Amino acid sequence: MRSIDDFDGYPTIRAALKFLALTFARPGEVRGATRNEFNFEKSIWRISADRTKTRKTHDVPLSRQALAVIEDIWELSDGFTLVFPSIVSKKTPLSENTFNSPLRRLGYAQGEMSAHGFRSSASTILNEHGFNPDLIEAALGHHDQNSIRRAYNRAVYWPERIVLMQKWADMLDEFREIQPREMERRHI
Repeated sequence: MRSIDDFDGYPTIRAALKFLALTFARPGEVRGATRNEFNFEKSIWRISADRTKTRKTHDVPLSRQALAVIEDIWELSDGFTLVFPSIVSKKTPLSENTFNSPLRRLGYAQGEMSAHGFRSSASTILNEHGFNPDLIEAALGHHDQNSIRRAYNRAVYWPERIVLMQKWADMLDEFREIQPREMERRHI
């Protein structure tokens, strides 16, 4: 998170990387985020079914930090559809490589960190901190692999997901302040 904060590239890319970490959404979902998907009053990002891997609408509760990221760059996309438009054209989304290239420039090797890696990092850390695995899977936008359970369990864990996303954002703030050696000692 410190590296992303220090990234001196295009502001939309820095914001998109922060938003990716805060929401642990799929990189393609973040790249294609549109202004009409955001409800600031309810602090919700509603990703339409046609843009999700599961082909079901996925609502993402937005933490204070995620809202701040969006609000900071909102005017950069004013008059256009995309929240994180390309550097070349505000009508096209950031490219797939736009997330991974800055991570390489920031010193993270290909096997060390990727845009999709924010999802696995969030899942791992939240599971290690004792959060309900079903809650984490719902936040990731996964559906249960067990077809019978999936047919009967339609829980979306919305109130718990609101709490989870805020706790996750707060944890990222805490991690930002911890020195690397301290993180290793804590096994974070």
